[in-house]
Amino acid sequence: MADDDLENLPGVGPATADKLVEAGFESYQSIAVASPAELSNTADIGESTAGDIIRAAREAANIGGFETGSAVLERREQIGKLTWGVPEVDELLGGGVETQSITEVYGEFGAGKSQVTHQLSVMVQLPQEYGGLRGSAIFVDSEDTFRPERIDDMVRGLDDETIQATMDDREIEGSPGDEEAMEALVDDILDKIHVAKAFNSNHQILLAQKAKELASEHEDTEWPVRLLSVDSLTAHFRAEYVGRGELADRQQKLNKHLHDLMRVGDLYNAAVLVTNQVASNPDSYFGDPTQPIGGNILGHTSTFRMYIRKSKGDKRIVRLVDAPNLADGEAVMRVQDGGLKPE
Repeated sequence: MADDDLENLPGVGPATADKLVEAGFESYQSIAVASPAELSNTADIGESTAGDIIRAAREAANIGGFETGSAVLERREQIGKLTWGVPEVDELLGGGVETQSITEVYGEFGAGKSQVTHQLSVMVQLPQEYGGLRGSAIFVDSEDTFRPERIDDMVRGLDDETIQATMDDREIEGSPGDEEAMEALVDDILDKIHVAKAFNSNHQILLAQKAKELASEHEDTEWPVRLLSVDSLTAHFRAEYVGRGELADRQQKLNKHLHDLMRVGDLYNAAVLVTNQVASNPDSYFGDPTQPIGGNILGHTSTFRMYIRKSKGDKRIVRLVDAPNLADGEAVMRVQDGGLKPE
């Protein structure tokens, strides 16, 4: 939408439109899902005026009313399913990681959480007939975990048929056995992963807003953003907000951050993948004492919660802990040089 289109909304002049666009509110839809306080602070207008603008945007974007279950079903048919690369895990997730949802992966250090974010950053770029979404990825890195060398390993770890199909899709001449063609493919895949390192929790929150701008810029391109990963979601919040006295502030900021991420997923049909750290519960006498950080805020906001735990050697147990329409269950995968593989 061009800048002057926003001026059709009541109370929006050229200066206000410029401020809204600069803050990432480039469409009626993005304004329609904002809060009056958020719009008021962004555009330096009163909350009453902001409320009028939002109401008008909701009418123009046809957002905010009731709809039939059939309409919801039709809309859900637009949701993409991103393969994990392990059929057993895909089956656990009902076909793969869903777009327009937050999928949380938690587990202790070394369980393979970062391996999942790297693997999905590759898989999202595959042609749809090979389980991908033919889109680009955004990677918010809060623990200095992103390694381009690992992406290289995972691309080369794909089977020859998938590699050939991906090369053909990108018009890269050659075959999986051609080193020059493989290097070109790896470079092309790395070019479509947008990485930003988060230095603290406030910077991480800002990067979620920047991710929305980036997704908007790529929305109508050949490679729209189809995956937003945050590895890890809670590391900075956990380090900066220490003690019970700061718990309320931490949870409030975490809640807003999660909703910013969810907005990217909803507006741009992207899958949102967040990794989470765990703590040990000393009161647990039986079973696994590990619990995810983030409390009920994260538990309620995540659509899918997955727990990864170590097993023998490179084997990992993946457990679906919570999902709105799927039964709990477990699957087994291996973390190998070539990426995540079936048992």
